[in-house]
Amino acid sequence: MKWTALLNDYTQYLQIERGLSANTIDSYRRDVTKLIKYLQENNINISPENIDKDTLLQFIYEVAKKSNPKSQARLISGLRNFFDYLVFEKYRDNNPTELIETPKTGRKLPDTLSLEEIDQLISAIDLSHPQGERNKTILETLYSCGLRVSELITLQMSDLFFEEGFIRVIGKGDKQRFVPVNYETQQYIETYIEYIRSHDPVQKGFEDTLFLNRRGKQLTRNMIFTIIKNLAIEAGIKKKISPHTFRHSFATHLLERGADLRAIQQMLGHESITTTEIYMHLDKSHLKKVVEQFHPRR
Repeated sequence: MKWTALLNDYTQYLQIERGLSANTIDSYRRDVTKLIKYLQENNINISPENIDKDTLLQFIYEVAKKSNPKSQARLISGLRNFFDYLVFEKYRDNNPTELIETPKTGRKLPDTLSLEEIDQLISAIDLSHPQGERNKTILETLYSCGLRVSELITLQMSDLFFEEGFIRVIGKGDKQRFVPVNYETQQYIETYIEYIRSHDPVQKGFEDTLFLNRRGKQLTRNMIFTIIKNLAIEAGIKKKISPHTFRHSFATHLLERGADLRAIQQMLGHESITTTEIYMHLDKSHLKKVVEQFHPRR
């Protein structure tokens, strides 16, 4: 069977059977597409059913010349998923990536902002600008709810359950969770809806979308990145920050103040507690205080 046909079948499997998000599916497709391109450019005529470990290693070595270990590990993981699918569908008897060693990438600790730096960023917003109040509400929501940027831009007004004190978030793989939202952030959102959004044009299909651009459509991920990047320059913050920095800061600040790691896991929508455990890089004095406060032999 040809590569393109199998890749399309694989895409449908990821979408329908595994229910992955569009961004995740695009990443998996890119990994396989890179392999297909390499085979074509090097006139290697081999089918997905017959490709072997040595051919894959040649491809990975070529990629390694132009990418870092983290990118290589990501690529190998993507290919492994693709060949797992081929084994699952009985196109192959084995997965040729099984014996390919993944490069050690280490564990990168997330960048975080202090509460003072977050206040600096928000204070740098020009509230006289037509999008000023919207941008302030966006940053407050990112930080107080720990959202991914994709979750923020797809947030709907029908997802706001302020009487109960929660917002509904659709996360990776279209998985739903409810995240607490504090009263102050609720007020920012309500003010934005009543006094700003109600006067903006709304394009058909975006009537329920919470945060809109000037043309009345859903904001893009890149737009949120640009807003935050420009505010960092304005506030004189030298750290390399992104929308995800607010999510990291949300988790870190909660943990520093004694929040339960599993509660943070639920709010972030992490499938595995090990993903959340990256926030345990915090000042060890915090851990000492926990023992002193809660251990029976304190």
